[in-house]
Amino acid sequence: MASDRDLAVSLRSLVKTYPPATRALADVSLDLRAGEIHGLVGENGAGKSTLSKILSGIERPTSGRISIGGRGVHLNHPIDAQNLGIVMIHQEMNLVDELSAADNVFLGRERRRFGLVDRRATERIAGDLLYSLHSHVSPRARVGTLSIAQQQAVEIAKALSYQARVLIMDEPTAVLTRHETEALFRVVRKLREGGVTIVYISHLLPEVLGLCDRVTVMRDGRIVATLDEERVKRTTERELAGLMVGRAMSEHFPKRSPASDEVVLRVNNVSVPGRVRDVSFELRRGEILGFAGLIGAGRTELGEAIAGLRKRTSGDISINDRPTHIGSPPDAVRAGIAYLSEDRKGAGLTLGMGVAENVTLPTLRDFATMGFVRRRVETEATREHISNLRIKLSRPRQPIDTLSGGNQQKVAIAKWLEARPKVLILDEPTRGVDVGAKEEIYQLIHRLAGEGLACMFISSELNEVLGMCHRIAVMRNGKLVETIDGSSASEQQLMQAAAGV
Repeated sequence: MASDRDLAVSLRSLVKTYPPATRALADVSLDLRAGEIHGLVGENGAGKSTLSKILSGIERPTSGRISIGGRGVHLNHPIDAQNLGIVMIHQEMNLVDELSAADNVFLGRERRRFGLVDRRATERIAGDLLYSLHSHVSPRARVGTLSIAQQQAVEIAKALSYQARVLIMDEPTAVLTRHETEALFRVVRKLREGGVTIVYISHLLPEVLGLCDRVTVMRDGRIVATLDEERVKRTTERELAGLMVGRAMSEHFPKRSPASDEVVLRVNNVSVPGRVRDVSFELRRGEILGFAGLIGAGRTELGEAIAGLRKRTSGDISINDRPTHIGSPPDAVRAGIAYLSEDRKGAGLTLGMGVAENVTLPTLRDFATMGFVRRRVETEATREHISNLRIKLSRPRQPIDTLSGGNQQKVAIAKWLEARPKVLILDEPTRGVDVGAKEEIYQLIHRLAGEGLACMFISSELNEVLGMCHRIAVMRNGKLVETIDGSSASEQQLMQAAAGV
């Protein structure tokens, strides 16, 4: 039992209810120790976001108590939390691209001398913070020119500028390469050594078990388990996933149904300037063809070229043995090609709209008469997708940004299924969704392939490429270097091909 001196934050009997009667948190009690990395996991909608928002002052609890150093506190605003050393780094980074790294670190809190902004002091202190994180980012660098990993370093430096004692990190590695992730872990461990408490929220269970000292599991607004250090070492990913979803997890990859010999998509010598070089392949009816490779291998750019989102300098595309001109996304949709973007919020969905409006957006003409959208027909079509894809929501026109990540992804898939494609390109289809939603998406893709849809499956997660795909095309430096049978492939084989070993 930790003493008050050892505790960074103590939460007791927190309840959060949203009108009219939605309970997001129910009697949550949790102790966060000083100088620990504390994992927080659970399915989308489990209560992780609500808890972290309360802890960072964004939301107020309906009831319950928050204590720091044994003293009760009220966090009515993020500034209250920041003044007490509690800072949250959100999944979507909150930086201004046109400003320098130093200006972002101290935005709204500029260092001043004689009433004027002291640029030298601002850049010196920001530079010291970045250096302490082993970052080579110049404090004068414009944030818009930095990589995602470098921008993340700026976000952490910004948090530390508040003299953070509790740092909440929400999905910090979602868009990082393996090398960048390892660098981040070194920074997190260094912060722990300095006595900072890290609340680490992630869907990636291997990194949670490998990085965190203790792990708290949430389900349906409640804490169902907090694993101590010894139990974290003994727990497997499948066991942790089972605690999250409330049932024993299967291998969660469905058994592959045989694909047809009928070629639906034929790609010949497609090139994209600086990204893809002379790639050729065939995709069959009912086949899930995986595309593996390291970051920058050209997988996404190839998918975007086939979907008309990138200009090709050469190459031909045929659908059902008929040459097809694809110069734009509408050309691709008319040809029967749909593209599910890896950037769900930025390119896959329109967050200002409802679910129904998102589902029918690419095919809106089918629902319009004399310039007016037939809302009833649109709603009925959406209800059919809601039922078939098991999308969890309260009503068809519910705002899309109020859904969990997994359900948003299902809506993005429904949008393209409404276009009745022959080929579905899935780019990182399970990124940012929890293990339960992943399993449902795997089952859905398997069912679509069984119904004859040809699927191009792009993923950075080798285990899901191996578990889902009939064949796996490995790309390296913009070229397709090897195609491997999915039933006999191994992770080592894919990595060797991807790295050129």
